[in-house]
Amino acid sequence: MHFIHQLPDWPQMIWKSESLAAPLAAVRHEQGRHLGKMEVLGFDLRAEANLEVLTTEVVKSWAIEGETLSTDEVRSSIASELGLPTAGLPTPSREVQGIVELMLDATTNFGSSLTADRLFGWHAALFPTGRSELTKITVGAWRPKEAGPIQAVSGSLERQTVRFEAPDATRLESEMAYFLEWFNSGPSIDPVLKAGIAHLWFLTIHPFEAGNGRIARAIGALALARADKTKDRFYSLSTQIESVREPYYFELGAAQRGKLDITDWLQWFLECLDGAIAGADQTLGTVLRKAKIWQLINRAPVNERQRLVINRLLEGFKGFITTTKYAKLARCSPDTALRDMRELVEREVLTKNPGGGRSTSYRLVD
Repeated sequence: MHFIHQLPDWPQMIWKSESLAAPLAAVRHEQGRHLGKMEVLGFDLRAEANLEVLTTEVVKSWAIEGETLSTDEVRSSIASELGLPTAGLPTPSREVQGIVELMLDATTNFGSSLTADRLFGWHAALFPTGRSELTKITVGAWRPKEAGPIQAVSGSLERQTVRFEAPDATRLESEMAYFLEWFNSGPSIDPVLKAGIAHLWFLTIHPFEAGNGRIARAIGALALARADKTKDRFYSLSTQIESVREPYYFELGAAQRGKLDITDWLQWFLECLDGAIAGADQTLGTVLRKAKIWQLINRAPVNERQRLVINRLLEGFKGFITTTKYAKLARCSPDTALRDMRELVEREVLTKNPGGGRSTSYRLVD
């Protein structure tokens, strides 16, 4: 079995422009339509949508690797970095803080060149302890020769199949220099296509011992921010990739084991991006719903405890709210919590669920 980086003309990848013209035009149309929707929103709603999408992008990018991040910690960290309210949200861990700094650098500083030092900084932010799980790794530098070959394998221990093997570490300096020169070059390629090519190219080089997938998706977010010409993110490619995880790995593997014609990979990438933009309408709907609810509530303003708890319920709070949970979130006594909740029921902000006694719970009115 050969891999694409072993072909004589690597990395001179090619594609059939005529086959990509229609799907690329469709994606570009959807991008423009969605960004147009966001442009008419006020500053506060745009900021809320940006926060929602960035939070999802980070959480889902890690989920693709089988890792779980606290959504509340990620939201708290991003909100803090963007100067948005963080009341009721937990203090993010050092790991989450580093991850968020990586993503915000990629999206808000999309106009800056992508350099080896910048990638090293991202990698160091991913692994602040110098370890990937329990394994000590080289951080903030290309993977060393001592790390051995990087392989993706499948099958049992007795009958393993190598699905992919990355280039030898001795090639990394020249491979990454070529990649970065191409990525920072002028707009000879549509930036959306550039995002898809960069994703495949970077993962094929696999320059780090760990974290390559997450950094590849950050590079993709940077390229898409350039395509959109805005630092605000209103759709999440990682969310769509996570929802089609098996096809994603299949298409990626097929491209890495195929020829230098990557038309099939780019067609799949455009379909995936189209799905991400379509899914963003749900995020916009959530943001607009929150705005409408607050518009109704603010006719007679609520107290700060109530405002904090309502916001938490609107931000994907799991389960229903109870007096105990309210008291914990608002840091008040159970009696105060009960009074606050009864007032919100009278104002038809909350409604009581069936059942009573200790199991009494409430939810936001639709």
